[in-house]
Amino acid sequence: MIHNVKAIGQNFKVEGSFHKAEPFGSGHINDTYRAHYSQEDSSHDYLHQRINQNVFKSPEKVMENMEKVTAHIWDKLRGAGEQDPNRRCLRLVPMKNGQLLHKDPDGNYWRTMDCINGVETFDTVQKPEQAYQAARAFGRFQRLLLDFPAEDLHETIPDFHNTRCRFDRFLEVFTADPVGRAEGITKEFEFLKAHEADASRLLDLQALGRLPLRVTHNDTKLNNVLFDGDTGEGICVVDLDTVMPGLSLYDFGDLVRTAATTAAEDEPDLSMVRMDLSLFRELVRGYLDSVGGALEDEEVDNLAFSARLITMEIGLRFLTDFLEGDIYFKIRHKMHNLDRARNQFQLVRSMEAQIKEMEAVVEESRSCVS
Repeated sequence: MIHNVKAIGQNFKVEGSFHKAEPFGSGHINDTYRAHYSQEDSSHDYLHQRINQNVFKSPEKVMENMEKVTAHIWDKLRGAGEQDPNRRCLRLVPMKNGQLLHKDPDGNYWRTMDCINGVETFDTVQKPEQAYQAARAFGRFQRLLLDFPAEDLHETIPDFHNTRCRFDRFLEVFTADPVGRAEGITKEFEFLKAHEADASRLLDLQALGRLPLRVTHNDTKLNNVLFDGDTGEGICVVDLDTVMPGLSLYDFGDLVRTAATTAAEDEPDLSMVRMDLSLFRELVRGYLDSVGGALEDEEVDNLAFSARLITMEIGLRFLTDFLEGDIYFKIRHKMHNLDRARNQFQLVRSMEAQIKEMEAVVEESRSCVS
């Protein structure tokens, strides 16, 4: 669908006159445009983003969370003497009436953010240093929010990383088979049933009080880190729609899923899909360098397991969406979500084959954390 980005932008406090806009990013959920505005002797870029209401039922709550979290991070950065917080944290641009959300004539909700220039994003790791920098950025994000009360945030997608609920939902959809696709996923069904016991492990530890509730990003893909184009440093975490109360292990696990793999998450050639132990080592090192000293022992103990769990969970979600007729994730072809699910399950198998080595990496890095 083509959106009238110029008309959207006129509602916000942007600097300059609209020049042009183009689609931006590779996200599965929202529609994002990078818009160029010009003045006599300067120009400014903004991101105009449509919030997907099929996924986020209450856009106002999403924005309340985002406003609170970014304001807290900005305060922390300024308090630490950060010289250029504009490059370290997203800046929301309000509407002319002071609100953060614009509702267009079609009922779509839009927000605007400053565009951080001179940065790069990557869907897959190009070199080990990027894995370290990404993990360091997400660890820093969590560290800056350690003193923010997680209970003050809305749960914008209930049970988002509740793997047990995701598993139960999959079983319901598999049984109902609404679009007649269940017959073709026998092997995938057997794989999931063999791993069903894993679904409750972190939830059980949380219920026992051994894993603390924290402010978490909940979508720690590699491409949600902005890397400085000159230095390669991971400078800013973006895509804050799913920031809400959660477990630190959800964030670390999802980062491993996307940054320690040798292939894109929709690669159909499963022989190309494996977890790279050297990249996993960089992720553990970067994450613990940033936030390790603030983590509970049980959180560090489960870093390796969390990668397997979240990778299985995301594969489970892809497979559920495939069974429901592809109503959640954007797809490019009919089998896209099934390819994604098979890819993720293969990645889990690779992690399982290397679990002893993964746990040894964690122990090695743990000993370096003060």
